[in-house]
Order: sequence, then C-alpha cells, then structure tokens
Amino acid sequence: MINHIDLSSVLRRTVCDLYTDLVTRPTGAAVRDGIEKQLAELGDRTLTVIDFSYVGLLDYSCADEIVAKLLMRYASSLPDDLPTRDAYFLFRGISESHLDAIETVLDRHGLAIVAQSSEGSTMLVGTVGDRERRAWEAMCRLGRAVPADLARETGIEVDQVREVLDALCRRRLVMRFEEGYVAVGGTA
Repeated sequence: MINHIDLSSVLRRTVCDLYTDLVTRPTGAAVRDGIEKQLAELGDRTLTVIDFSYVGLLDYSCADEIVAKLLMRYASSLPDDLPTRDAYFLFRGISESHLDAIETVLDRHGLAIVAQSSEGSTMLVGTVGDRERRAWEAMCRLGRAVPADLARETGIEVDQVREVLDALCRRRLVMRFEEGYVAVGGTA
C-alpha cells in the first residue's frame, strides 16, 4: 500500500494553520507525531511518500525530529533488530534549502533516504557505502531483481550482494518480495 503524507498539511493540523515553515524542535516533534499517528492506521507493510513540496523553510532541529527520528524508529542497523512495522519511505519535493538540513542530520546519524525530484528521478541521500549505492542504482535500472541479477549487473560477488541487500532492507532503502528485491523509488 502506498500512502501519501503532505508535511504542510500535517504542520497545519498539528501546530498552526498559518505556517509553512518547519522550524524548532517542538514543531518537528509534533509533525513527526502526526506522521506516526497516520502510519499507525495503515497495514503492516507500507510505502509512504513524505512530501515536502509545500514546506518553506526546514531547519536542522526539524529535519532531525522529522526525518532522522522517523527513520531511526523503523530502520535497524543490526540483522536481529527488526522494527515492529515494515515501513518504507520516499521523500518527495525536497528543495536545495531542505537538502542541506536533511543531509546534515542523516550524516550525523549514519542514515540514508530515497529522495524523489519534482521530475520523478530518485537518488540516495545520506550515508551510503559504494556497494550499497551500486546495488541500489542497479536495482533502479533492473526493476525487481534477485541477487544473481545484481551480482552480474554490479560485478559484486553474489554472497556480498546478499549482505548488501540485507543491509539495504534494514535501512528501508530496498523492499524484499519473496526472493526478489525492489529499490524504494524504483520500478517493480
């Protein structure tokens, strides 16, 4: 199921009807709480588009509260540390000014997101290793793929591709479907 959350609507509903700027940590926490309430109403596996298109200013504290803390709740760094929900995120409408704050908090926490431009192209933003990036980009080109396909496409050994795919899944950048994988923001 794909869900769409317009951050400017969440801001108006949770904080104030007059603002389009996401500034101050309490504002970010209130908006993240609004997002999490919407996520709680969805199924066990979701892809949610978090839309920044109508957000003016985004400061570092709001980026930390909304983007980083949301990711930390659903992503895991350890194989056995799986979140209670299978939630994935695609961040849309991120402007250059938003990107500065988002990249800073992602780097600080060692996180990464999939960002989609207004033209529809996707990119990884944040802390991503070379093999992770190559595998994710290959999956975007291939669509749904199995480890052997990705190994051929990337030149990475199959066992290493499996490790990379597991890491990308834990980081919520790739979704697993039976034996195949799809990049968040890619085509299936």
